[in-house]
Amino acid sequence: MQTLEFLLEIGVEEIPDWMIPRALESFHQRFREALDKAGLAAGVQVRAEATSRRLTLLVDGLPAGQADKSETLSGPPASIAYDDEGNLTKAGLGFAKRAGVEASALKVGSDGKLTVVRSIAGRPTGEILAEALPEIILGIYFPKNMVWTGKGGPRFIRPIRWLVALLGGAVVEFEIAGVKAGRTTYGHRRLGQGALEVGSIAAYEAKLAGNFVVLSADERRRRIVEGSRAALPAGAGLVVRDNPKLLETLTYLTEYPSVIYGEFEERYLALPDEVLETVMLVHQKYFAVASEATGKLVNGFLAVANLDGDPDGEIRRGAVRVLRARFNDAEFFWNADLEKPLSARVSDLEKVTFQAQLGSYFDKSERMRKIAAALCAAAGVEAAVAQRADRAAELAKTDLTTGMVGEFPELQGVMGGLYAAEQGEPAEVADAIYDHYKPAGAGDSIPRTPEGRVVAIADKLDTLGGLFRLGMLPTGSRDPFALRRSAYGIIRILVEGRMRVSIDELVAMAEAGEHAAALREFLVERLRFFLTEAGYQYDEINAVLAADDKEPLDAATRCAAIAKVRPTENFEPLAVSFKRVRNILEKAGGVEAYAAKPLDESLLEAGAEGDLYAAFQTVQQDAASARSGGDYPGALERIASLRPALDRFFEDVLVMAKDDAIRENRLAFLAKLLRELSTIADFSEIVSGAAA
Repeated sequence: MQTLEFLLEIGVEEIPDWMIPRALESFHQRFREALDKAGLAAGVQVRAEATSRRLTLLVDGLPAGQADKSETLSGPPASIAYDDEGNLTKAGLGFAKRAGVEASALKVGSDGKLTVVRSIAGRPTGEILAEALPEIILGIYFPKNMVWTGKGGPRFIRPIRWLVALLGGAVVEFEIAGVKAGRTTYGHRRLGQGALEVGSIAAYEAKLAGNFVVLSADERRRRIVEGSRAALPAGAGLVVRDNPKLLETLTYLTEYPSVIYGEFEERYLALPDEVLETVMLVHQKYFAVASEATGKLVNGFLAVANLDGDPDGEIRRGAVRVLRARFNDAEFFWNADLEKPLSARVSDLEKVTFQAQLGSYFDKSERMRKIAAALCAAAGVEAAVAQRADRAAELAKTDLTTGMVGEFPELQGVMGGLYAAEQGEPAEVADAIYDHYKPAGAGDSIPRTPEGRVVAIADKLDTLGGLFRLGMLPTGSRDPFALRRSAYGIIRILVEGRMRVSIDELVAMAEAGEHAAALREFLVERLRFFLTEAGYQYDEINAVLAADDKEPLDAATRCAAIAKVRPTENFEPLAVSFKRVRNILEKAGGVEAYAAKPLDESLLEAGAEGDLYAAFQTVQQDAASARSGGDYPGALERIASLRPALDRFFEDVLVMAKDDAIRENRLAFLAKLLRELSTIADFSEIVSGAAA
């Protein structure tokens, strides 16, 4: 069948840059689903592109129409469809009418019922698209939508200004909010020539390119990256400060990006790099420039304009003026804030509300100090570290009262650390304050120092405990206070920071009240998520947490040991045997019930049962010794070595013996074996042959 290309463009007012990637994914998915539903998806290639003013699908290999098909309909039994004289009854005539065929087309099938085979002509693709496109477009996901034609009108992220829909060069006719689909698109708002008539995908891309629209996001991204390098003064030893988030923002803010280099006064370099870069990033969306040799910022910046360069330098001069004003503000805040020591700001926190029912940030700081002390005791840190952690917890939130953080909330914690260093606090205290919001996300690092890790956990744990205490638990996908991120951050710090603190200890410190059990479950769930993200298999994680879910660092260490030992020849076969043991015990009355019963060695039979018991005693001692020395892989290998003896036991011994005493003793033996050798991992949770 003939295939056609299809072009679909939605022209709109400017879409917020951060919404575009998700919307484009939704657009692509909804169009694909419509093709699947219509039976048109096979072999079709779809490319989705977007700028701030347009969402576009470029489709190749679309069938001109659906293939014809036939279907078999089954009707009433012949005994009901025909009378004694062989004439159709009302039931038979009704079936023929519903099937849309003449009575002569009816047959009696092998099941004795009327049957008819009818042909269904495939519909033209243009007709299908005309019906489907309005729903596809208006169903594109955006966090918020608006109505621009009045109450009851269609909703979209921004008003739709034009629609292009061309199938094989012909217009697919439909309309949304009075905007009819056609072949007219528009170039760059300021640089383009106005309305542009297009008849194909090639013509569309060519005319946009000729009117200062780079349709491809990848190409715009490349232009910004390469343009930034090219804009730097040659031979100056400068590099662009990497910022993937800003790059993505500028990619979707522009249709024709051009990079412009500018310089500001050197005196502003007296401000911390963090302040300079935040001013450039948050307020102006400029890239910072650094020395390649030292990594320190220099008095240069890169602006990305949605224009064809800056031949007269007007954009550069305007950017310098704006930056000067912003840097003047930052300079004022920096100097004014330093006049008041952080220690003198502690009492000011009483006027800053953390949460209405949980009190002020002063109250939070006091709770953080209490948690920090308990953490230090639980983790066994040195007294000096505990003392510095207490000081950092006391001062951690004081920068909320500074002018700089009031102007740049993104610098919370960072400014506290910088001010602490300037005011003579120990470096460990300053670094702990600077880092205490870490990790801010999956790609962020944990705090650099023991003091920072303690304060970061204390901060997050206080928030978790307080909100759980108030019953403000995350539900489903809703998590307005980012509690999952806080809990995940705690787990990461404990594991990556090698801190031996148990989840039960954390829950006790958090003081979650009647929701303590829910908080424990929440933390274990985040531990499970952490282990999954680390690449361990689901059954390995299940085995580890079933054995012991108390200490995150220990759980991660045991997962690593299982992953290492799993490929050995005895591991998975032993897991199968352990699963068999557990099933036998569960049917007989439960593992714990039999593990609590005394074992009478005199009732163990010579041969396979006695050999297994002797091997068990040796393996138990060896595994315990290896585990106590931190050698989990060695302990698991010793446990796995029990496999031959356990196999012979099941081959030669009838567990459910007729003699009550022997049977009960045998079950008690298996229960003890299972419990004692499942302290690292519950082998019965391992799925034989699971993907490694």
